Amino acid sequence: MSRLSRLHVPGLPQLILQRGNNGTSIFVDEADFSHYRDFLRNAAREVGLPVHAYVLMPDHVHLLVAPAEEGAAGSLMQRLGRRYVRYFNDRHARTGTLWEGRYRSTVIEPTQYLLSCYRYIELNPVRAGLVTEAAHYVWSSCRHHLGLASEPLVTDHERYWALGNTPFERQAAYRSLLEAGEPSAELAAIRYAAHRGWMLGEPDLVSEVGANRRTAPLPKGRPRRSSVS
Repeated sequence: MSRLSRLHVPGLPQLILQRGNNGTSIFVDEADFSHYRDFLRNAAREVGLPVHAYVLMPDHVHLLVAPAEEGAAGSLMQRLGRRYVRYFNDRHARTGTLWEGRYRSTVIEPTQYLLSCYRYIELNPVRAGLVTEAAHYVWSSCRHHLGLASEPLVTDHERYWALGNTPFERQAAYRSLLEAGEPSAELAAIRYAAHRGWMLGEPDLVSEVGANRRTAPLPKGRPRRSSVS
């Protein structure tokens, strides 16, 4: 079966996941984390691609980006991957691939899921047991969104700006979202879409986009035989 082309819907963000090959670590120490973030910032600027949220985990990364043009996210990941793998292999005296195949991406409908994806990304270190609070993890956009650090990499989405009229209001509202935690159904939906590349959004919009490219898995089992001859 042929692989589906990547889904792109103009104006809609994409959640990106890239893992280390066979679960291997892609960051050994703070220098690696720092270099990757620098490479990400430079590549995003070159491509003109806003980054709304990110987290750098020991064996994978999550990015929430807003490609205006088809292929922009792919260009970002190609530049970023090429530069970081060259740096990582040289620094750690290794050869070969670092990534587990191609990156995964899913289109996000922002009204319902944009801030949910912010929260999903930035609570990743808490779910993994690396920190007890998301704000304690320095390799994500969380501290930026809580007003604890200034991160030039991040360009916030209008849904985040709508949380309040002042930075303090937005930061306080976002902190409340983090502290509320993730409903299990929301977490399951985001994980399912992120790992399989299906669109995450309201059923009507998913169906509308699906008129041009499949956005959800096919029903299981054999198709029913038509009774019309």
